[in-house]
Amino acid sequence: MTRPAPLPQKRLRIGFLLADRFTLSAFANFVDVLRLAADEADNSRPILCDWSVLSHDQSPIRSSCGIRVQPDTRLRNSGGYDYLVVVGGLIGDYRPISDEALDYIRAAAAAGVPLIGLCTGVFILQEAGLLQGYRCCVSWFHHQDFLDRFDTETPVSDQIFVIDRDRMTCSGGHGAAHLAAFLVQRHIGQSAAIKSLNIMMIDDALSGERPQPGQQLAQRAADPLVKRAVLRMQQNIEMPKTIDDLARELAVPRRTLERRFRADLKRSPREVYLELRIDKALRRLRSSSDSLTSIALACGFCDAPHLARTMKAELGLTPTEYRRAQSGHADGQYATGVLIPPPAQAGAAKPLPPGETDSSAAG
Repeated sequence: MTRPAPLPQKRLRIGFLLADRFTLSAFANFVDVLRLAADEADNSRPILCDWSVLSHDQSPIRSSCGIRVQPDTRLRNSGGYDYLVVVGGLIGDYRPISDEALDYIRAAAAAGVPLIGLCTGVFILQEAGLLQGYRCCVSWFHHQDFLDRFDTETPVSDQIFVIDRDRMTCSGGHGAAHLAAFLVQRHIGQSAAIKSLNIMMIDDALSGERPQPGQQLAQRAADPLVKRAVLRMQQNIEMPKTIDDLARELAVPRRTLERRFRADLKRSPREVYLELRIDKALRRLRSSSDSLTSIALACGFCDAPHLARTMKAELGLTPTEYRRAQSGHADGQYATGVLIPPPAQAGAAKPLPPGETDSSAAG
């Protein structure tokens, strides 16, 4: 009687710890890459990869969208993982993860197990004191939240993931799939990583240095340098940086930055920065009852008159007129990424001169 061939040895073992109200997409994208790499086609047998959802009590864990995941392994029965992944989610004034889980993470780190923070899982690792001295990746959307909590740290918010020795952090979303593909390529092979992403309708594996997507502009940036510059602009709306400072942080001459913006977006960095700040002001005007002064300051303008002058020059109407228009026109028109009143109420925008080289920030 012929004995069945032994199954290949597992090459990658992952343990997951899910925070209360974790981000389902980040978890699912990461797991699906593992699932598709673990077997032929998409048969989903955990042959080359294995993964477990850990918990101290095995109670179902709710995601931020309400769907619950049932853990399959108790902390006391777990072990032997190549990586431990902490998946974060909603940020609030509550404990997103149990004390038992935090103790487990610290013990794993002490034992030399590499740690991965997905989405706001980086917040959990930072609060546990496990990212001190490490570079870490935070979504551009949560950049300010991170600074508010950890004012001595400077996160990386213009890359999809960051690898620093035995710590890996990821901005979330599709970035989780690319980080998982990186691990699959490292432990199983490039063909397995490519197969997983292709089945998930993702064309190419992206390296961690690829820029994060951010707040939409009228035209999507294609140049990686321009994308990183725009992300830094988005992260510094309240206190705008000068274009010289942006160029210095990106390690390029100012003229190079301006030339790349012109080639990619047909606009100067100053014009793009101003669009982002006005866009934020318009969103605040139509979605809140905040005072014009507070909105102006939150969007990098000196005061309410400064915001009013800028909006009048760029859009042909003042903040007060814009708010009034929104209350009477629920179905506004979208143009350049912001809600604009009907044409009869808005004047023509005044473009900046093509040769704009003002060294100050927009506005």
